[in-house]
This record gives sequence, C-alpha cells and structure tokens, in this order.
Amino acid sequence: MSSPQINEIVSQMGKAIGSNSGLGGTLKFDFGDAGSVFIDGKSNPNSVSDGTGKNADTTISVSLDTFEKMVKGELDGTSAFMQGKLRVAGDMGLAMKLGPILQKARG
Repeated sequence: MSSPQINEIVSQMGKAIGSNSGLGGTLKFDFGDAGSVFIDGKSNPNSVSDGTGKNADTTISVSLDTFEKMVKGELDGTSAFMQGKLRVAGDMGLAMKLGPILQKARG
C-alpha cells in the first residue's frame, strides 16, 4: 500500500511525463521504507505507478526530502549524486534524461 506522499508523487510525475516522456526505458525511484515510484517509459502511453515489486532498467535510490528539493529546483540531480544523496543503479543515461521531466513536474 502506498503512502499519501508516494500517491502524490505518482500523480505529479504522471502529469509531467504525459503520454511520451522520451525516456525509452523504465525507471524506479526507491524512497526506502516510504515506498517507490515506477515510470514506464516503454509503454504507450507512458505510465507512472507504485513501484513495489517492479524491476526497472534504472533504479534511483533517494530520500523523499532530497527528491522534494530536486523537484522544487533547490537541488540539482548531479549535485545530489556527487554528494552521495542519490544513488543510481542501472542505465546512467536514462537517469540523465530526468532533468527536463523534473523541471516539468515543478510546473
């Protein structure tokens, strides 16, 4: 079962990616005990859902606090990665495509 925060992220990210995110792959945000969010950039249309039990081409492990700062534009994803606040497992190129999607999620 998803937490209200995860449900909100699923809703926001769903609006941001639209029907075609340009990702061309699957990506999972792992927020630890809080849950996870799965972005399917291969499906047509693209979709965002709870990531529990799903495997992705790329998994980004990050705290909800750090993710929130990234979405608000207070912290750059590259900086978060360099500071060890964000870990990437899998296709790094796919993770690099997230910048424009996070900007769009800002509104």
